[in-house]
Amino acid sequence: MTTAAPEQTQHVRRRELAAFLRSRRERITPEQVGLPRGPRRRTPGLRREEVAQLSAVGVTWYTWIEQGRAAQVSAQVLDAVARALLMDPTERAHLFALAGTADPRTGAECPLAATTALKVVERLAPYPASLQNARYDVLAANRPFARLFGDPAELPPADRNCLWLLTTSERWKRDFLDRDEMLRDLIAKYRAGMAGQVAEPAWSRQLNRLLRASAEFRELWERHEVAPMSPHVKRYRHPRVGLIRLEHRTMWLAPAVPAHRVVAYLPADEESEERLERLAELPDEGPDE
Repeated sequence: MTTAAPEQTQHVRRRELAAFLRSRRERITPEQVGLPRGPRRRTPGLRREEVAQLSAVGVTWYTWIEQGRAAQVSAQVLDAVARALLMDPTERAHLFALAGTADPRTGAECPLAATTALKVVERLAPYPASLQNARYDVLAANRPFARLFGDPAELPPADRNCLWLLTTSERWKRDFLDRDEMLRDLIAKYRAGMAGQVAEPAWSRQLNRLLRASAEFRELWERHEVAPMSPHVKRYRHPRVGLIRLEHRTMWLAPAVPAHRVVAYLPADEESEERLERLAELPDEGPDE
């Protein structure tokens, strides 16, 4: 089996990027972006010079991109063009993937979780479940998750991350009986996942934040351990219902950016299942219950 040479791969990328930009340009009307149509317009959608004007990019440079002649397109240019062409998040992700460039806005924006994924998370009750991305950000969680681990909605957006909480949260340090093993395992999985995202700003920002916040994290990170995703049973001690043993199960919803997955926490024995059901029936208390 032979693989394409790097030059051939780049040529294909540039050609696909050019075709994608043309298709997006041709579907946008002048009125959508506040431009007059004019009586002599023959081009479907926008003209190249209009896209260049809207994105503050030189006409010649934008033309080269659409002709597949631009060897490297910066993230700033791609961001401006994506805005000018009114791209939705999926189109934007495709644009950056074709260009082989990391999207600087990925980490700053809260990903929009699909309605079906949210329904899956909710329907898993009384079992705790959450919707996460590849960086272990918790994008959504059901009520059993909030009752057992704490409600992510009560935290600042930057703190709604399993690795951050396992490293810094006093509640997680108290209630997760296998916390040290879990932290080492999660760091190894994060390193494995980051291997394909080394140019992604959101991954490096999160890593740098953890390195600054925790000497323990820095020591574990320097071990350079890697680990695959795998089911495992962990123990949690809830102050109101006692010991619960849960097995983590993961269902990926998208293998590429944005890589979302539903993480379900299933009882490993009948006693744990009974305690989850009892927890679901208890009245709510404060956030530090």
